[in-house]
Formats: sequence, structure tokens, C-alpha cells
Amino acid sequence: SISMINSSSQNSRSIKLHERLLLALRCLLLALVALGLTMPLWQKKIRASDIKGWVMVPAENLKESYQKFKPQVDSLTKAGYEFHYFDKGFQKVVLSDVLADGKGLKKDSTNSASYWALLQQLDEQIPSSLPVYLFTENRAGHFEGDKPQTALNLHWQTYTPGDSTSTWLSKAWLTDNNDIQVVQGNSKASGTYYTNYTIKSGEQRNASFVVNTENGQLNVSLKGANHVIVDTSTWHFAIYAEKNNADANYIKAALTSIVQFTKHKAIIKEYADPAQIPANQSWVFWLSTKPVNQTRHCDNLFSYEAGKIKDNSSWIDDKSGALSKQKIGSYKSVVATNRNTVNLWRDGFGDPILSLKKQNQTNLYHFYSRFDPSWSDLVWSDDFPKMLLRLIIGPAVKPDISHDRRVIDSKQLLPAADHEAHTPNGNISERVDISRYLWLLMVLVFIAERWLAHRQALRVTAKPNLQNG
Repeated sequence: SISMINSSSQNSRSIKLHERLLLALRCLLLALVALGLTMPLWQKKIRASDIKGWVMVPAENLKESYQKFKPQVDSLTKAGYEFHYFDKGFQKVVLSDVLADGKGLKKDSTNSASYWALLQQLDEQIPSSLPVYLFTENRAGHFEGDKPQTALNLHWQTYTPGDSTSTWLSKAWLTDNNDIQVVQGNSKASGTYYTNYTIKSGEQRNASFVVNTENGQLNVSLKGANHVIVDTSTWHFAIYAEKNNADANYIKAALTSIVQFTKHKAIIKEYADPAQIPANQSWVFWLSTKPVNQTRHCDNLFSYEAGKIKDNSSWIDDKSGALSKQKIGSYKSVVATNRNTVNLWRDGFGDPILSLKKQNQTNLYHFYSRFDPSWSDLVWSDDFPKMLLRLIIGPAVKPDISHDRRVIDSKQLLPAADHEAHTPNGNISERVDISRYLWLLMVLVFIAERWLAHRQALRVTAKPNLQNG
């Protein structure tokens, strides 16, 4: 009897010990999973004097870049140069391995960092004494922001990719006679341009485009390429001018010109009583300094700004660079007091002429001038409808990097020289991916946890049998 009690007590202590070990293993497993999801890197210091140099190529186009510069890359790697991806982290890899299986290579470059930004990071990570041989594409889409100043010992060679042209659909909308107006983007090495096409109503066959209805939405696509949803909405323009009837006529003429050019379905209407303006307008042009009813729902509200009027001799610029070379004279404007806005148009002194502020779901456009020739030459300018069109449909959408085929000259892409080294100690911070080792450890911990859980289940089962005996 006494031996049975001692045995039962020992078995109980053994079970409690196994429970603590099992809890510890499970906590460790959860911690390892959380750490593994962060894709951890181990950073170690390496003396630059121990390295002959780096060869760098973006992972996204490694194989094409390698084929373009195969003799140079092979010669450098055989001479002892390390191979690193020209990506965030600058991971060191064995070139022959990644070329053999393509492991880890990206299929596109839509989320890649700017090459200039990467060079700035590289400049802060390695000493200027280390030779760097960089091989990349020369597409303009890879270069954004300011050109950096670096102290890198950089040897940069570029090439123009084989797929040097791209065609895609930018947008499409339904016209007032139910034709479909399509904007097609075209990009090549020399630049990007857009072409308008019309698909006639009821046209069953078209040499270039395919029209379909999917989930109740009309869409159009290039054969074998992307598709866009057709905008079937109607633009609703409401104008309230109070006593500024001449101003209303100028804006109506500009809007009519825009509608005729775009062939978009639209309704333009002037209201003598602002209370009669229906809700859900696309645009409300409030050509008055009377307070605007902000509760009125519209997508865009363009209003005259009240305040102190100043005389000036300047010009109006919409900052797009797409206007004619002839400047639009500005003779007086309202002094801006609200600086918490984005300036879209400005005068030659940098003061706002038109600013934008977002309020709930409405774009509020504050106009510090007037559609009146005594204020400016805006309404007489051929650029006036173009400037309004940019507001209504937005600026031409810059093609993403998957479509952009423009190239940059080799002299333009090189960073400016900065002879001050940013890492005078001559050490390199190399980041090593340890996620594979972490996942291996997780597998081992999981196996141990399963084995221990099974052992505990056997002991718990054996305890009642021992007591019954």
C-alpha cells in the first residue's frame, strides 16, 4: 500500500514536470513563429580590407542583366568579388545557385525602391574604398526623387531592356450617344504618350479592343492585355454666380469645350437660387463670396475666396509644365489666409491662386482670383479649358513601372560625387538572412513538443490504471 502511494506521488510529480516542459516548448514555438514572420536578419561587421569588391544586380531582372554583362560579371566573380542583390538589404548570394534555380527572384518591379534611394543607403553602409560594379536597366521609372551625393567607388553600366515598347489602356467612358471613348497609353524609350479611340455603339467586332460585361459592369480591353471598367456616369456641373453673370458665361463656355472634347456624358446648369441645386453634383462652381452651404453634398466644390484684395503684376501657373509658353497675366488676387491646403495654381511670387483641401468626401477648391478679365487673362487664355480639364479628370496618370519604357541617359543617372566617406572605420555591415535556420529550429521544437505531449498522455492514462490496481 505504501509503495503504491509513493509510486503514485512520483508519477504525479513526473506529470507536473512534463506539463511545465510542455508549456515552455509551446511558448518557445509561438515566439519562434512570431520571430520568423518578421524575416529576421543577423547583422555582422566585416573589414572592407578583407573584400576585393562587390558585384551588384537587381534581383527582379537578374537573368536578363547577367546575359547582357556576362563576361564582365563572370570575370569579376572569378577574381573574388562578392555578388550582392541591388535591393533593400543588399543580400549576399551565390550567383551560380540563383541562376540555376531562380530561387527568390522577383517577377516584376512594381514595388522596387528607386535606384537613387538604394545608392544613398549603400553609401551609408560601405566605405568609399570598396569597388562596386553595378549592372542595371536604364528605364526612367527606376529613378525617382533627388539625385544623391555619394562617396561610392562606383562603376555603373546600364542597358535598354528587350521589351522596349508597351501599350495599355488607361481609362474608358461612355459618351452621350453610347459610344465608348478609350484612352490608350503608349510608352517607348523616347517617351510616353496617350491616344484616344472611339468604339462605336453596337459595334460587334473591333480590330483592337474587346468589349464585355462582367458582374453588371461594362469593361473594355486590349486583345491579350489589361482591361479597364468603362465609366458610365454623367458629369453634373452646377453653377451659382449670384450677380457675376459674365463669370458664369466664361465657366460655362470652358465646360462646354471640355465636354465636346472628351465626349463624356454631362449636364451643365446654372442656378439663380442656390437652394435649388440638387444633391450629388459632380462639381459645384460657387462664383460668389457668400458663405457656401458646406452640408450640400457634392464631389467637388470650386468657390471664390473672400478676403483682402491686393493688386499685383504677375502670372498664373498650374505647375503642370504642359501649358503653352505664353504666360497668363494676373493683375489682382485675394490674400490667402488658410495655409493648410495644397496649392494647385500659383502666381509668380509663389502665392496661391487655387488651393485644394479635402473635407469628408468633398474636394474643396479655394480660388483666390475671379473669372473676370479685370483680375487676370485666365478666361482669354487657350490654356484655361486645359487647366479645368486637369481638375475634372485629373492629370495624366503616370504609367507604373510595369508599363513605363522611357530610358534615362547614362550621364543623368550617375550620382553626384561626395568625397567625404560616410564610413571612415572601413567596416561593412553585412546582413545575413537567418529565417531558414529559424524555421528549422521551429520544426525541431514542434517535433519535441509533439513527442512530449504524447509521453504525457501515456503517463496520464497509466495513472488511473495504477490506482485501480
